[in-house]
Amino acid sequence: MNIFYKLLYYFQKRGFEVCRRIAERLGIRARVVRTSFIYLTFVTLGFGFALYLFLAFWLGIKDLMYTKRTSVFDL
Repeated sequence: MNIFYKLLYYFQKRGFEVCRRIAERLGIRARVVRTSFIYLTFVTLGFGFALYLFLAFWLGIKDLMYTKRTSVFDL
């Protein structure tokens, strides 16, 4: 396989899933959210990419803070 496809597969498999989570929250397709990020990045010269990284960081922190615990002793 080409190195480009290996890199693409890696990001698709182990990405931050920001677009999917935003799409689930808004009730729309993830493809629409991804396309919006791409267009926003081109139009604003990188703001969309910066926004995507910020949301990935924020969702990662949120996942760490709001983990479900089965009992009090899981702390």
